[in-house]
Amino acid sequence: MATSTSSRYQGSASPPAAPTPRSFRNSSMAPPTPSSPPRIRRREAYRMQGQPGAPTFPTLDSPMPPAKPPAKKNRSRRTGSRRQAASAGRKLGRRASATAEELDHIEIRGAREHNLKSIDVDIPKKQLVVMTGVSGSGKSSLAFDTLYAEGQRRYVESLSAYARQFLGQMEKPRYDTIRGLSPTISIEQKTTSNNPRSTVGTITEISDYLRVLWARTGRQHCHVCGDRVESQTAEQIAKTLGRLDVGTKLVLLAPLLVNRKGEHRELLEEARRAGWLRLRVDGEIVETEGLDALGKRKKHDVEAVIDRLVVKPGIKGRLTESVETALRIGDGQLIASVVGNSDQTFSEHAACARCLISFPELTPQAFSFNSPQGMCSDCNGLGNRFEIDPELVVPDDSLTIDEGALRPWGENVSEKEGFGSGFHKQILKQLGVSVNKPWNEFSQKQRREILYGASDRRFKVKWKGKNGGGGQFDTTWEGLIPRLMRRFRDTKSEGMKRWYGKYMANTACTSCEGTRLRPESAAVRVANRTLVETSSMTVDEARRFFGTIKLTGADRKIASEVLKEIRSRLDFLAAVGLGYLSLDRAGPSLSGGESQRIRLASQVGSDLTGVIYILDEPSIGLHPRDNQRLLETLERMRDIGNTVVVVEHDEETIRAADHVIDFGPGAGIAGGDVVHAGTPDSLERDRGSLTGDYLSGRRQIEVPAERRCASGGLKIQGARENNLRDIDVEIPLGILTAVTGVSGAGKSTLVNDILYPAAARELVGSSARVGRHRRLSGLGQLDKVIDIDQKPIGRTPRSNPATYIKVFDEVRRFFSDLPESRVHGYKPGRFSFNVKGGRCEACQGDGVRKIEMHFLADVFVRCEECLGKRFNEATLRIEYRGHSIADVLDLTVAEAIELFAAHPKVAGPLKLLERVGLDYLHLGQPSPTLSGGEAQRIKLARELSKRATGRTLYILDEPTTGLHFEDVRKLLGVLDELVEAGNSVVVIEHNLDVIKTADWIIDIGPEGGPDGGEIVCCGTPEDVRHFRASHTGRSLAPVLAAHTARASSGTPRPTKKARASTTRRSRSRAAR
Repeated sequence: MATSTSSRYQGSASPPAAPTPRSFRNSSMAPPTPSSPPRIRRREAYRMQGQPGAPTFPTLDSPMPPAKPPAKKNRSRRTGSRRQAASAGRKLGRRASATAEELDHIEIRGAREHNLKSIDVDIPKKQLVVMTGVSGSGKSSLAFDTLYAEGQRRYVESLSAYARQFLGQMEKPRYDTIRGLSPTISIEQKTTSNNPRSTVGTITEISDYLRVLWARTGRQHCHVCGDRVESQTAEQIAKTLGRLDVGTKLVLLAPLLVNRKGEHRELLEEARRAGWLRLRVDGEIVETEGLDALGKRKKHDVEAVIDRLVVKPGIKGRLTESVETALRIGDGQLIASVVGNSDQTFSEHAACARCLISFPELTPQAFSFNSPQGMCSDCNGLGNRFEIDPELVVPDDSLTIDEGALRPWGENVSEKEGFGSGFHKQILKQLGVSVNKPWNEFSQKQRREILYGASDRRFKVKWKGKNGGGGQFDTTWEGLIPRLMRRFRDTKSEGMKRWYGKYMANTACTSCEGTRLRPESAAVRVANRTLVETSSMTVDEARRFFGTIKLTGADRKIASEVLKEIRSRLDFLAAVGLGYLSLDRAGPSLSGGESQRIRLASQVGSDLTGVIYILDEPSIGLHPRDNQRLLETLERMRDIGNTVVVVEHDEETIRAADHVIDFGPGAGIAGGDVVHAGTPDSLERDRGSLTGDYLSGRRQIEVPAERRCASGGLKIQGARENNLRDIDVEIPLGILTAVTGVSGAGKSTLVNDILYPAAARELVGSSARVGRHRRLSGLGQLDKVIDIDQKPIGRTPRSNPATYIKVFDEVRRFFSDLPESRVHGYKPGRFSFNVKGGRCEACQGDGVRKIEMHFLADVFVRCEECLGKRFNEATLRIEYRGHSIADVLDLTVAEAIELFAAHPKVAGPLKLLERVGLDYLHLGQPSPTLSGGEAQRIKLARELSKRATGRTLYILDEPTTGLHFEDVRKLLGVLDELVEAGNSVVVIEHNLDVIKTADWIIDIGPEGGPDGGEIVCCGTPEDVRHFRASHTGRSLAPVLAAHTARASSGTPRPTKKARASTTRRSRSRAAR
């Protein structure tokens, strides 16, 4: 498991203190390997041997010889860090001829993890190193599964047994030797957290500092009336009362009971025993003698009369004494009643004098929505609840009620006709609402009364019987939304529950309005801003606010260090292109690329040196405009003394590298070799490298000769979800459309939050929440809509590519039809690892068994019965061409196609995986191990396997994630086939190779966050390139210019095989 990104490793070879579970999160870090020369004295090392938690010094695959005897004391001291390191290594009996600190590179020999073919590679230290190659060529196998895994394994082995219980067990990667390994930190594309309580602020720890700032320098205000809330001492209260006009008559009271129902006999008896002669009961002063009980069914306020006095000179002593007594009796509160005037409440604790509300002491926990002291009690700090959504009840506010503005009344027969219709019309008439007036013309009060009721009013409703009788009754109107919620809770019909569920969604909590905090905490202010207001700011807005914040006096000193930390973290987030994210953005809503860059920002802020950082495609989700800022961040990490290893396909990143390692030449069994290692310039000259061919232009994704014309279009009107600014946009059909824009511009909001759910609701009856918009028209031109997203195809190891595309069903049927299977009477279920009969029952088809180690981490070991094959011995005896069912699952797609070449029902679906560039995947590879891009392409292959019907809208969000230039070429060929079959494709994309080949571009921006949300331009790539206000246009211009230059210079076009199948033929020249 990973160590904390916020930890600071100091380079000591001695084991760190035992960590806590919270310490290991976000990124993955392994401190220096035991093969590095330890920085402890020889004598101390010997003394620690055998002690719990003592450091271990494993060898590089060779036994450690006996330690040499201590050197003589008069031996001259060597100087220089390298000589000291070498001396320390020799004193501890290290055999290695060169140590980690002596090497200026990481030396890997015989790496053979996964498809790596026992490769030897040197990775230079303190440089920006890019590993590239086609998908499945072995990049991640070397970077993550070998380099990082070995660094982490060596670190874990150096810890005590107590510390190891918090860390996962890691197998040793397959290699011969690795030398020069430094601490390793892995920053992958995984989503930061699926916890709905996780936000950008909590992930980056900015929220922690904000809570401290508000707790220590915040000013409390009453959440009801807004007045300032302050606590006062007895002296301060006496001084305030002493300033009243001379002659003012005061009665000092100590509250004993506030708004409590009952007789309160015990309280009255205690007051008499305490010697209180008078009490004020419900505003009237009465004597305690003879007062035995109060009204049983009435709520009462009871105060003890402490003193009655007149303000005059020399009364300070008596006044102070009486105030102290009242505070003691009243549990820190007193009421000063001015005779003939109003009461004023004072408190030793924070309390509102007007509303008589006490407030707890401000602590950081009071501002945490994960703590009971700070969270909203209704939504438990989540900010939302599953309730009827007004936006789903009124999807189109331009309609009248008679036209169906209130959708439930228009769909439910009992509400549309008969008594329900008459009842509603009478209620609406008495509310002063016209059923022929558009919903958007009603006042806020009228809308609120219709949806949430008018409980303070009574309504007269007339009714008529079937036989002519009738009558009238009085009733209340609870409101349409409470009415639907009540019926949803009461109904026992699953069909009706589903119907009510169509109008339900995770809506903002009505108590805290989505802020997650309790109202008392949400009312505290710093620099006249609440924590809620500050958390809703984007990173860029927060930088401006905290850059100009003015605090005075003690607050300035208290906040100085806190503000420094907040500003630092905000600056690093902006540096990696995340300035558009709001601090309260939910963690699960972040893309993999955004999550990775958040962790990258945390690492930049740590200022670690001498570390190996391993990053997985950090450019994912970044517009070309933002890529330079990311590169500057990576270069800064390198320049302070770190080795930065990046697995990347982005051309700009490859060209910025100091050293490039190109893997290939193909994927899977055709890959696993180092094709080239050197500078980007040398890679470009290497004709044996596919990457080099694309960098040099010898091979390229061509711009289409013609752009297709749209066969129709959809129109979204009034899109205003998130940062969209009430925009209207037309989406052409029958072509490939690219939706572009900088990060945070509003692309995903338009396509994923409005277009897809609105179309799915209309075409396939989806109940997913639809983003705010007025209308989506043109859906009659479509039969269905399909969102091919990057969500996992399965969440358990039992799910794999073969089961997802249904090819494993055909494989099992094929094995059950083999002669030997028929002899034994085996059915297809015999060859399933999910069903009893054919699977190994010792591991229940998992192939591994979990061993609980109690105080150590659980260990997963290969099943001893089936040796990890998942099936029992009888099942494994059934073979086809020397392959059992377990062997088939272990084949790559390419190998399986060759094995089943004569069986189209098996080979056909597998060839679709090959066409989308996934021929390197194993059929039985567990779904959780697949990247988002791989999962998306598997879904695309599954769609291709279905019978083509045309009139389908396909939506893809960044389909080029994780793709090499050659893989992008293959993908574009597949997307072209979809369009040529009469379908429409909409892609959200930053990749310029996809954008330049699209038929139409919709560019959103101009910037991210609140500065985005508008349509910058629309048109063909040739049109968009001329829009200087468009960041996409400016990035696209040189790409298209280079293509034009090649065409005009007569440079031969690549062969048809090398092109991206993107030469467009017009579907209908007459339409053009």
